[in-house]
Amino acid sequence: MNSYYNHKPWLQTYPDWLPEKLSVPAVSLLDEFLQSAAAYPNDPCLHYFERTFSYLDIHRMALGLAAALAKMGIAAGDRVIVVMQNIPQAVVAFVGVWMRRAVVVPLNPMYTGHDLKHYLADSGARLVICQDDLYPQRVQTAIADRSDVKVITTSALDLLPPDSPRPGQFENLKKLSLKETHDFMELIDGATETETEVLNCEPRDLAYLVYTSGTTGPAKGAIIRHRHVVHNALVYEAACRLDRNDVVLAVAPLFHITGIVAHLAIAFHLGIPAVVFGRFDAGDTLRLIERHRVTFTVAAITVYIALLNHPDLKEFDLTSFRKAYSGGAPVAPGTVDKFREAMGISIYNVYGLTESCSPATITPLGMEGPVDAQSGALSVGLVIPGHEAWIVDLEDPVTDVPPGEEGELLFRGPAITDGYWEKPEETANAIRNGRLHTGDVAKFDEHGWCYIVDRKKDLINASGFKVWPREVEDVLNKHPGVREAAVVGVPDAYRGETVKAFVALTNEFKGTVTPNELIRFCKERMAAYKYPRMVEIIDEVPKTLTGKYLRRKLREV
Repeated sequence: MNSYYNHKPWLQTYPDWLPEKLSVPAVSLLDEFLQSAAAYPNDPCLHYFERTFSYLDIHRMALGLAAALAKMGIAAGDRVIVVMQNIPQAVVAFVGVWMRRAVVVPLNPMYTGHDLKHYLADSGARLVICQDDLYPQRVQTAIADRSDVKVITTSALDLLPPDSPRPGQFENLKKLSLKETHDFMELIDGATETETEVLNCEPRDLAYLVYTSGTTGPAKGAIIRHRHVVHNALVYEAACRLDRNDVVLAVAPLFHITGIVAHLAIAFHLGIPAVVFGRFDAGDTLRLIERHRVTFTVAAITVYIALLNHPDLKEFDLTSFRKAYSGGAPVAPGTVDKFREAMGISIYNVYGLTESCSPATITPLGMEGPVDAQSGALSVGLVIPGHEAWIVDLEDPVTDVPPGEEGELLFRGPAITDGYWEKPEETANAIRNGRLHTGDVAKFDEHGWCYIVDRKKDLINASGFKVWPREVEDVLNKHPGVREAAVVGVPDAYRGETVKAFVALTNEFKGTVTPNELIRFCKERMAAYKYPRMVEIIDEVPKTLTGKYLRRKLREV
């Protein structure tokens, strides 16, 4: 049994051009950016709708921000929260923070003020850089009792081309005048390059604290070092055959590990442009693929479904787009077939976690991932170069299981996180003997192709976002009419999975509380991707003899 994993059969399945191990330079992400800025100063770094920023442009803005951060006392190792959509200022913020040898804590703009308060406390951050429209309702709430926290704000409008029509998503947006925050653009414009001391980041330094719900409950900050990200950027370069002719579509959020590695890091490494455009819109995406001759992206399957369903799909010239990868939610083989029919190319699968720094398995460009005959699941690819993998018994996690049998998927390698920020117990539970326990049930075939079968825990993966059932249940239980609530993920053609709640009502509210009322109740109290899209009212939540919810039974309803 053990010999299968020692033999690493996936290496024999690699195409001839994919190395078994990568030669990774001892550099940081800041080094990667600075090297590209020096080598290709006038080449495009970012396309933001109709406006293009060169590597020199981004370098100058980052220097200005770094000077401002130095005046604010940001020093090596400090954590800085960045809460933005995919706009140029997010990229400038990342680079500016690294120039102080500090750590980026990227957070989802959909988080509530309560969420942000938790992340502030947990990370120990004393500075928040955010979009101005997030400040009044969310960031201000989070820092209400924190006089030590400074805030820098910017508008998504600040760097739009002044003479072009606004994108639809910004049509009603107004730049806010906030006296209690520092204005991002004013800080940059007020700094001079000569006053900026760029600190040297080491490969071992923390680049990011990326918060993940993982497989064991509340959000934890995964420690992502510069060397982790650089390694896996090189994985994408090798497996996806990327080079200086590529253009990256930054459709995954830059607060997500996919956006961090598969968009930004690979662009910096190769000195190529990334296309950023706020938040996802199918029409904007198609137009920008055509305009900027996009070649490559990694996106949730929901993105590809939305593109396929766009009424004007055939009106766009998408012939440049040849390297389409999907990660996050499961990919149905039928969706791949539809995409191939419409676009003339395959969707290639990639699988990973925050803790694996994005890819842990990947389908090399040009290879067709097989479909598991038993489950109908499309393979998530082959283990990435330089990494090891195992499937272990679910009840006895020190015992390997042979190919074809299901168990928990484990990884070890140079891009795996060291653990969770200031959470030694959770770290020890997730990483044992250097092996990352993913919490996902999977299996390998004899050729080393990996298939994700199920989740060991009950984590819900909605459009690539992770939702912990207990969070939703806790909100539902605050409704006066709810006696008990159990939440599960159910298959959804668009989102991969969607959140469904089964609710038993108290006697006095039976017949008066509706599913729509409960959905609205959650929507008002939760991030947009977390609230249940479906609620079913039942008499009793099924339970085991020990009182635990029978979630598997609920999924079968």
